[in-house]
Amino acid sequence: MGRAAEMLGTTQGFLRALGEARLITPLRSEGGHRRYSRYQLRIAARARELVDQGTPIEAACRIVILEDQLEEAQRINAEHRRAAESANPTAVA
Repeated sequence: MGRAAEMLGTTQGFLRALGEARLITPLRSEGGHRRYSRYQLRIAARARELVDQGTPIEAACRIVILEDQLEEAQRINAEHRRAAESANPTAVA
C-alpha cells in the first residue's frame, strides 16, 4: 500500500472491501498490483471514518461521493456568481 493511503488513514483490507463491494475500482499496475487514485483514497479515508461511527460501508461510500459532488456544485456555482458580479458590478444580488 502506498504512502498516500497510509497518510489518509485507510488500510489495504478496507480498500479491498470497497473494491469487492464495487464501490471503487482499483487500477492495475503492470505487475497486476492494485493501485488507487488519490480521489479513491480520499473517498476511502472519509468512508472509513463513517464506518467507524457505525454507518454501513456502502452507505458510507455513497455519502462521501454525494458530499464531494455537492462541494463541486457549490464551487461551480460560486465561480459563476463571481463571474456574473464582475460582468455587471451594479447589479444587486
